[in-house]
Amino acid sequence: MILDQVFSRRSEKKEKTSEKPVRSIAKAISWRIIGTLDTIIVSWLLTGEIKTALAIGTVEVITKMLLYFGHERIWNKINFGKE
Repeated sequence: MILDQVFSRRSEKKEKTSEKPVRSIAKAISWRIIGTLDTIIVSWLLTGEIKTALAIGTVEVITKMLLYFGHERIWNKINFGKE
């Protein structure tokens, strides 16, 4: 009985915890590196100009990191799909 209460309290704490903003920032940065490299390569293949591809990639990395961070923080507040 007592052990059940202890384990129950621990699982309640885990369920109530959510990702900290720093984790969302780290995920945003790692994903943007992959996404930006993809954008630069596709832009280069389409335009044939590396300078243009790098310019597109630079703008894209900033805007999409901000959008991703906001998206993560909003979803972190939604209980849909959480146990």
